[in-house]
Amino acid sequence: MAQFRKDTHNYLNDGKTIFEVVMLADQYGNLVGPANPSGVSVDAFGRSRVSTPLTLFDSSHRFKDNGLWATSNTATGTYVFNANAGLVELKIDTTSSAEVIRETTQVFSYQPGKSLQILNTVVMEPPKANLRQRVGYFGANNGIYLEANGTNIAWVERSFSNGSLVETRAEQANWNIDTLLGNVASSPSQRTLDMSKAQIVFHDIEWLGLGTVRCGFVIDGQLIHCHSFHHANLIDSTYMTTGSLPVRYEIKNTGTTSSNSTMKQVCTSVISEGGYELRGVQQAIGTPLGGYQCTAAGTYYPVVSARLKSTALDAIVIPTAISLMGKGNGIDFNWKIIVGGTITNTQPWTSAGNDTAVEYNLTANAISGGRTAATGYFNSSTQSSPTIDILKEALFKFQFKRDPFTGVAEPFTIAIAAGSATSNCYAALDWEEISR
Repeated sequence: MAQFRKDTHNYLNDGKTIFEVVMLADQYGNLVGPANPSGVSVDAFGRSRVSTPLTLFDSSHRFKDNGLWATSNTATGTYVFNANAGLVELKIDTTSSAEVIRETTQVFSYQPGKSLQILNTVVMEPPKANLRQRVGYFGANNGIYLEANGTNIAWVERSFSNGSLVETRAEQANWNIDTLLGNVASSPSQRTLDMSKAQIVFHDIEWLGLGTVRCGFVIDGQLIHCHSFHHANLIDSTYMTTGSLPVRYEIKNTGTTSSNSTMKQVCTSVISEGGYELRGVQQAIGTPLGGYQCTAAGTYYPVVSARLKSTALDAIVIPTAISLMGKGNGIDFNWKIIVGGTITNTQPWTSAGNDTAVEYNLTANAISGGRTAATGYFNSSTQSSPTIDILKEALFKFQFKRDPFTGVAEPFTIAIAAGSATSNCYAALDWEEISR
């Protein structure tokens, strides 16, 4: 250690200076910090986990299947809400190829430079021959997930970055941080993984196209880092097409099984660590100057509708504001945002541009079904049009959705009813496209 003279403000003249270095380590003795983000006390970019996380998505099932998931199932596969347990059961019989898949109707936005953490809770069927179960952050072509295939347990990285599907498996015995095989040298935690019991599965992603993915479990409140997929300085392209993906649960028979099987889907959370800032391209559409005529009083008309193009179903589009105005003398109007309604078109949907994932319709004359996500009132005597800022309260709440299995996008509609017949109104929708 260096010695310093206060009166001369110099180090003692012994020809050398030795400094103490502060080092922090995790419970396994691994150094942690920005220079060495190996421990789970730091996020995927090595920052200490002290920042306020922003939840992009959360899912639980208290009173029913919550409507945030699309489902694909074969004839011998079913999914049932269990009210007592507060979860959804994915059930298949013994038939070969019986299957149930549950995927979120939203794709979650990875922001470059922010660590993305995904948490899934699941109770898998005890592993057995010809049964495959998966849970994680993935879609049909890209992602990271935990797989129990027969009795083999693995973390899997799925990629379509070279134009064909490639899956890289890390079997449990080869996990490079903690194998969870009990009292062995490869398991610093000395714990034994039991895949027949309830598990909290975590992934965190340092995407940027080339970063590291960390995989593990939360056991007794402790994040146990099991395996890392490393890419920077190792590959010559991106390891996945995108870091913006859905969450997914799967159960499937790869052959005939000895008994029926059930996977229990519990909760999910997708978290952007350190917040999130919208930095996409802002775009808008609106009714022409002639306005939209509400023919009958008290009837809701689809004045402006927008949805994802069928060629861009995994795009991330966030409505940010709507503007409304009525024409006439003292006429009252009621507006609604209807999500997933069926509109009757008079003309085909129109592309909002070659470089956008959105198409719109301004000429539909009827709407039915769907869910009312917001509502309010305005009057034609108002001197200016009211603007409703969706972003302040909702952020990703009104994100455009789709069904990945049917390929159908969910319309987002501004519907308006007038207090008097043949009244004209105006509406405009602003949105931000993050995936560009």
